[in-house]
Amino acid sequence: MDRPGAILLIRRLAALTGVLTLASAGAAHAGGDPGVGAVRCQVVKVCVAVETGGSGGQADSPQGAGTSADSKVACTYTKVDPDPAAAWPGWKGADPEKNDAYFYGCTDGGLDNPDGFVVVPLGQPPVPRVDPRQLAQRAVDSMTLLGPDIASPRAAGKYSVGVPMWMWVKKSATSFGPNTASATAGGVTVTATAKVSRMVWAMGDGASVTCNGPGTAYTSSAGMSQSPTCGHVYSRTSAAAHNGKFTVTATSTWTIDWLGGGQTGRLTEVRRADVQVAVGEVQVVG
Repeated sequence: MDRPGAILLIRRLAALTGVLTLASAGAAHAGGDPGVGAVRCQVVKVCVAVETGGSGGQADSPQGAGTSADSKVACTYTKVDPDPAAAWPGWKGADPEKNDAYFYGCTDGGLDNPDGFVVVPLGQPPVPRVDPRQLAQRAVDSMTLLGPDIASPRAAGKYSVGVPMWMWVKKSATSFGPNTASATAGGVTVTATAKVSRMVWAMGDGASVTCNGPGTAYTSSAGMSQSPTCGHVYSRTSAAAHNGKFTVTATSTWTIDWLGGGQTGRLTEVRRADVQVAVGEVQVVG
């Protein structure tokens, strides 16, 4: 655990242990024993660290799934000894004679996780709790989510000013979805399904085109018509651009819906790919 995370966990323990100290001291005073007032704590179980992804893959890598810098969530169960008074709210109605109380604290270097107290039957260690959102990100990190597989425009294609360009991508589980993966920890399983929900094309001439699908493949029967779903018309050549070509960048937004651990949620990932396109003047045959 890094130092900031350790300090955060110590502060949580100190604050919540203070509550127990007051409860125990009150019970001792009522029983006429002023010598019992401090709560002695002993770490009896440390849960297994759950490796989770950070903010996602390398979104700027063309055609790359990217890798996430893993973060480890350090979780600790601390047994409360001696037991708090029977009137302590943390028992939640459980019988102190038949149960043990544990403080649960978790830190992931700054991102808070639910903390508090858990009550378990005597002699039974607490079951580590897992945040389904962390498992969802872990499932996403195990997927292969690539940038758009651009079918058109092609680097070797011939494109002209004023002539409609049709843009579309090839669909696969890794480049468009759906892509499904699961992650399990602490008896909790989360399943995530990812698919591209939007694509934004930066055409290199300053124009941007947003498409809600993979685009429509061009056929000769379409003639000079514009694409019904995803297209662009250049108004100038690429002669003045770097190497005489426009850089066309397609950015896909992956929407990931996840379910598990009694919760649902949504995450997003972004991937990019580009292609160099030469745009010239229309050639007129005299």
